[in-house]
Amino acid sequence: MIAIFDWDGTLCDSIEHIVCSMQHAAVELATEPPAAADIRDIVGLGLPEAMTRLFPALDEELRSELSRAYSRHFSSPDRGPPLLFEGAVETLERLRARGIELAVATGKSRRGLDRVLGALGLADFFEATRCADETRSKPHPQMVLEIMKARGKCRDEVLVIGDSEFDLAMARQAGVRSVGVSFGVHDSDRLAVYRPLAIIDQLPQLLDLEVFAP
Repeated sequence: MIAIFDWDGTLCDSIEHIVCSMQHAAVELATEPPAAADIRDIVGLGLPEAMTRLFPALDEELRSELSRAYSRHFSSPDRGPPLLFEGAVETLERLRARGIELAVATGKSRRGLDRVLGALGLADFFEATRCADETRSKPHPQMVLEIMKARGKCRDEVLVIGDSEFDLAMARQAGVRSVGVSFGVHDSDRLAVYRPLAIIDQLPQLLDLEVFAP
């Protein structure tokens, strides 16, 4: 069995960090900053896809400049690394103790994910990771399919855990089960459309699900 986690908004409490970084990038380039709700709504997509949704009237060159400015603000040492949600590491450790493999499928870039995993001391914690800049962005199922192939798993041995409809749509398109978390970017009603096994309010509640029973 392998549990494939989204990163931002599922394991990592980084949403406000993302919102502030995106708004600062827009101001820096004299562009109207998107509303916080609009930024939250695209968390989980790859950066090019997110920029297209947030700034549809801008040309590709300016969106690329905004992407670079966003990345610079997000990784600024003045901000420090985002923190994981309460109970995240303990939950992951207990899943591993039950023989569950762990993976990450994220809209972050490879450079961004490696940087934050290193800062949190988790560089070697996951059996597999996939990022949007090295495969297809969610909700395309490619990240899940690549992890399945790399780890030799069939569909009934995979569970995706995420906070956005992009995560659960990715799982559905890959033909695997999912669990939604209610404390991220999309509310429970939006997540419920994708018929996850459960929608949890705290990460430790994963340990109570039958699919992860010891």
